[in-house]
Amino acid sequence: MSAAQSETTLEAKLEALQCHFTWDLVPSRSKLLRIKDKLEDIGTEEGNSWLGHVYNLQGYIHYHLGSYDEARSFFSRAAEALCRTRKADEGPWLVVNYGNQAWLHYRQGERAESQALLSKVDALTNEYPSPSRDELHPEIYAEKAWTLMKFGKEKKLLAAGFLQRAIGMQPDMVEWQTSHILALGSVFKHSDTGPEPDILEKMKKAKEEDPENLYLAARYLQQLAEKGERVEDEACELAEKVLRNPVGSYSGIKPLLRVYRSCGLIDEAIDLAEEALGKHPDDRYLKRCAALCYKWKIIFFRDSRPKQSMIDRAIHLHKELVSLYPHSSFVKRMDLANIYAKSNDGLAKSDQIYQELLEWDLEPADRQVLYNNYARHLYFDRQDRYRSIQYHMKAASIPEQCFFRENSIRALEKIRDRSRNRMCREIDEFLANLQEP
Repeated sequence: MSAAQSETTLEAKLEALQCHFTWDLVPSRSKLLRIKDKLEDIGTEEGNSWLGHVYNLQGYIHYHLGSYDEARSFFSRAAEALCRTRKADEGPWLVVNYGNQAWLHYRQGERAESQALLSKVDALTNEYPSPSRDELHPEIYAEKAWTLMKFGKEKKLLAAGFLQRAIGMQPDMVEWQTSHILALGSVFKHSDTGPEPDILEKMKKAKEEDPENLYLAARYLQQLAEKGERVEDEACELAEKVLRNPVGSYSGIKPLLRVYRSCGLIDEAIDLAEEALGKHPDDRYLKRCAALCYKWKIIFFRDSRPKQSMIDRAIHLHKELVSLYPHSSFVKRMDLANIYAKSNDGLAKSDQIYQELLEWDLEPADRQVLYNNYARHLYFDRQDRYRSIQYHMKAASIPEQCFFRENSIRALEKIRDRSRNRMCREIDEFLANLQEP
């Protein structure tokens, strides 16, 4: 076989692998950086059944960000964590990891090492075939699903389907069943009606089968609270358990804070976040949770004007977050601007932050979020109705279907229907000609 033929054969084998490099993730750099931040907030304590998958995705992200040594390190840690979790030195759970490593070696010109890993993949595939013909091995479906869940709502639906297939072939994996329910619940997280009743029932059953999963318990309470049920006592009981557990984005604290918010107990949410932060004062994720609670209190729960000391605390936390999350500070900067606007003599600082953000080179979806937020800032904080309308139009013109576009469209419709604004005819023409994404 010629060198060219050998190279073509190697490339074909790599393309046929099931791993992060072949799953059509196609993320932008900004998306990769945000996912990187989220992965770093996941706890890495022993017992995290998804730790190997976390490291695998971190390796893939570091590769695409140009940190090849970091990528290699994370892929090695992923293999170790997967074997530790499965309590065996070898098994089908390594297929994705070996595939990732094969791609990394190939991209770095290490053909022999890449070929050796391909041979390992072949050996594992032959020794551990899928229990169902024409299906991937359930371990591959599970990792693919877990990965896709980090890449948006549409991919979460696909992920839920993959987990369903994995569970059908290997029903004894409790963590897969839990993740399946969480994936379905996440798809409906921002809908007006919340999850379908059967999903809530499945979530309740999953909670009973996975009683140590505090994140699942908190998510279940969150769904009940958002449907208007009174769950304060259960929330307080769960809070005691969460505070005793290791810190991380799957500890359950963030959905639990949302439970308090839905119950109208925003001051209790702040107290819980501050208590957790008091136990771990340097943890950036807990600072993020505390900042979120203050934002709710100051911007959304304005039955009375917040004390300046509370606003100062919120500003301090958000400033910290901007530096602690340097690659995903866009939303945090907007939140900071909105909080400054509620501060004594803070409007000028708020305007300055927004003007800086308007000069950023943002992707369309982020620019849409910015325009919508700035339009609301102009309307509520600056009473500049004309410019607010202009920026709502800018947001609605970007063909990204999401909450922020719909919010701008509803705002424009409300102004048009009042028929008291000189721009009503222009708004009506704009909405009539608006293209669907």
